Amino acid sequence: MDTSTVVRGQHVQSTRMALAVVTAIFFMWGFITCLNDILIPHLKAAFSLTWVQAMLIQFTFFGAYFLMSLPAGRLVAAVGYKRGIVAGLAIAGVGALLFWPAAALHVYGLFLGALFVLATGITVLQVAANPYVALLGPEQTSSSRLTLAQSMNALGTTIAPLFGGLLILAAEPRSAEQLALLPQAEALAYRAAEAQSVQVPYFGLAIALFVLAAAIWMFRLPSIAGVEDSKEQGTLGAALRHKHLAFGVLAIFFYVGAEVSIGSVLVNFLSMPGIGEGLTEQAATRYVSLYWGGALVGRLVGTFLLARFDPRRLLGLFALVVMGLLAVTMLGTGELAKWSVVSVGLFNSIMFPTIFALAIGGLGPLTGQGSSLLVMAIVGGAVVPLAVGWLADHCGLQASFLLPMLCYLFIVFYAWRGSRRYA
Repeated sequence: MDTSTVVRGQHVQSTRMALAVVTAIFFMWGFITCLNDILIPHLKAAFSLTWVQAMLIQFTFFGAYFLMSLPAGRLVAAVGYKRGIVAGLAIAGVGALLFWPAAALHVYGLFLGALFVLATGITVLQVAANPYVALLGPEQTSSSRLTLAQSMNALGTTIAPLFGGLLILAAEPRSAEQLALLPQAEALAYRAAEAQSVQVPYFGLAIALFVLAAAIWMFRLPSIAGVEDSKEQGTLGAALRHKHLAFGVLAIFFYVGAEVSIGSVLVNFLSMPGIGEGLTEQAATRYVSLYWGGALVGRLVGTFLLARFDPRRLLGLFALVVMGLLAVTMLGTGELAKWSVVSVGLFNSIMFPTIFALAIGGLGPLTGQGSSLLVMAIVGGAVVPLAVGWLADHCGLQASFLLPMLCYLFIVFYAWRGSRRYA
């Protein structure tokens, strides 16, 4: 047998194994990120928060992407994709451990601090793993490959609401007024049980993250020729001169902002009178799971669609469909509004990986800088939910879906115009 044929076969096998290993990382960060949707109603009730105050959970978590993505990019550039992935998992594990003292002391600020550390680790993972998967094969199939890996992210987001509903929202939280009426011993016992409902899940997450970091460290991931071994140093400004990247940064900002906003209010929206009559917050988490389950199905199907059809056309079509579903959610009631918003997840499915792959396409040695900028843009998940929270406080929760709808309008523009590569 020709030696070159054997080498190519070994390379393909190594690439497939690497892709399979890295998809486990996508599962973990999807799981962790979606748990925020369960933390929000839990902490909103536990600390008697307004919507704006509750959205500080997402502001802190996704704000870390903006603040830490450039340091994360420098870290990955210095140590490589593999060590960057291991470092990200370890940092996220430390953040998950910090939930124990935050819950024990019952201090909202400590929860936000723990979330920031956890999100810092996820930021490093995003900077390292997304471009690694996109570059782990031919450029023309990068959208399909990244969508396949992101399907594991969607699996994590599908399971997380069920997990969180069972352990974190197992009992209806009591308000500050209700606690004030309880005897001191009973109030202390309630707070201890409430703390444990958060401590145990996040402690388990920390162990899983450390174990996964050790497994990745022992596995031999192939390097990316021409990127990891490149000595050329580019700048963020040089990367942004590629207009398809600059528009891609905005598209990621608006997409993540819209997606996170919808997920953040979903439990409360579905349990509203006139939408999900008699639906408790714990029961609503099952529909949140269906929302993210739609993203899982969409990404699995999208993996094949993107390999056969123009990713730009599919992206624009899916964004238009989501705008229509949100219009129905705003204007409808009962089952119609409930299922229209849950269906958004199905059409969200291909958006993040497709935007990411289109934006870093053709960047060459500037891929690392482009990836850092795109991960910075995930700060949309911090900014847009705050604005949606303000709208919910002043105009009502149903009316607040107008802002995510406008975000998807920009994605339509990016798909059909902004993603074109300019000379």
